[in-house]
Amino acid sequence: MGGDSTGLQVASPRAEGEINNTFISRSFSLRRSMDSAKAQSLAKSASLGRTGGLETSGCDGSLSSLSMRVPSRDASDLIRDSFTLSRDLVDEMLADVDGSVMAQAGDRGDRVADDLDAENESLDMFSMDNGKIDGKLASSEVQLKSPLPTDAILYSSEKNQIDSNRSSSLKEKKDKLPGRLDYISYLLHLAVFGILGVFTRYLLQKLFGPSLLKLTGDDSTLYLDLPSNILGSFLMGWFGVIFKADIRDISDHLVIGITTGYLGSLTTFSGWNMKMLDLSARGHWVFAIGGILLGMAIVNESIRYGVETAEELRRSLLIWHNKSSRRTKIILENLRVNTQKRHFVVLLLMLVIIGVLWTLSGVLAKRKLDNVTNGAVLWLGCLVGPPGVWARWYLARLNGQGLGRKGTLKWLPIGTLTANILAACIMAALETISKEVNTKRFEIIVRGIQFGFLGCLSTVSTFVAEVFAMRQSGNIQRANAYMLLTIIPSFALGTLIYSLPVWLKHYN
Repeated sequence: MGGDSTGLQVASPRAEGEINNTFISRSFSLRRSMDSAKAQSLAKSASLGRTGGLETSGCDGSLSSLSMRVPSRDASDLIRDSFTLSRDLVDEMLADVDGSVMAQAGDRGDRVADDLDAENESLDMFSMDNGKIDGKLASSEVQLKSPLPTDAILYSSEKNQIDSNRSSSLKEKKDKLPGRLDYISYLLHLAVFGILGVFTRYLLQKLFGPSLLKLTGDDSTLYLDLPSNILGSFLMGWFGVIFKADIRDISDHLVIGITTGYLGSLTTFSGWNMKMLDLSARGHWVFAIGGILLGMAIVNESIRYGVETAEELRRSLLIWHNKSSRRTKIILENLRVNTQKRHFVVLLLMLVIIGVLWTLSGVLAKRKLDNVTNGAVLWLGCLVGPPGVWARWYLARLNGQGLGRKGTLKWLPIGTLTANILAACIMAALETISKEVNTKRFEIIVRGIQFGFLGCLSTVSTFVAEVFAMRQSGNIQRANAYMLLTIIPSFALGTLIYSLPVWLKHYN
């Protein structure tokens, strides 16, 4: 883990976030005068957390002397807090956050499962450090009138805070599942919510498609997956930005299940790219380009509108909560999965649900496939959807890590980018193979894999959440570059893999 330039090293992902949030809020408030209520709200949300944080009084310019990173689990909290501030204050606050943080705003993959172990290890290492803190940091960060040396004052304060954090971390570790079971619980949540996302996407295709409302279709810029991409992006503004911290207080597994599992599977980049490739392969280039531009504009607007509406709703809920009775507050508090027993109960529940869903999907898929009916596509998709979610979640660990040993381009969400381009290329290849084989049964199987595995491997909701985070932090050029790096290679490679064989071999 990285340390600051003065030699003080904090390896814990969670503690790191608390430190950086504290520095950001405090130096930010010192640099510019702002409304006291907003300042208190920002400082409280930035410096307080479920695990506590190492607090150091900052001074003007302290951010420039430290190399800091905030884990992505806190990026959405910073963005949420920014909505109560003016635009210039937002730009100043978020501009100090490392670009790698915004790259992890949508998803940071299975690294979240390692946070607690890493935190405990870091606290153990820190407690053995004998209090060797650089005098420059102590003198610049702490200004106290006392006969005691400032180094001793700082170390005493820091040691007490570290001991407190260590105690709370050990308690949290005791309340969580053992390492492997905890990881399995994440996988089960992803699988269950992923299947629900696949099912919702199928229903939206049928509702808005040619069979019912006739608002979307294969021959239009309004492609079949547009309604699900709009809904998923809108809800990402709710559960991936504004309510993310609140859901995380209930359960870490639940927030991953909703954002990465459900919303990531509800939306699909590969399906969108494939529809545009099909239009271009048939000569409808205007519709294809229009579908890309219109689709990108709509989903970007959807997440923005989702964030705005969620912020208003959250304010109303906070007012209601403050006015609610003590009994209501106790009921809400009891919803938290904060004991090992509750974690085991949820684990078993998810295991039963995924068993039922997979068994039902398998039986129905076989029955529909034996009759060679298109209904098999949905149930095949439910069978192969979870591995797609797991693969995307694993790839998301690359977000914010950069390329090579030097970690260049840390601002780029490489995991999400890889998942989307990879899924788009595989989908184009399967579509080409399907046209070559040209049998109904094989076509149904391919469509099931495309709809389930590849639809879940790729995502629009996480993609637009990352773009939104970059825009919100003032990095418009990076946001535009990320969109182009996702869309252009996917469409270009898809043209080589799918459109070119269609043109050369004149597939129907």
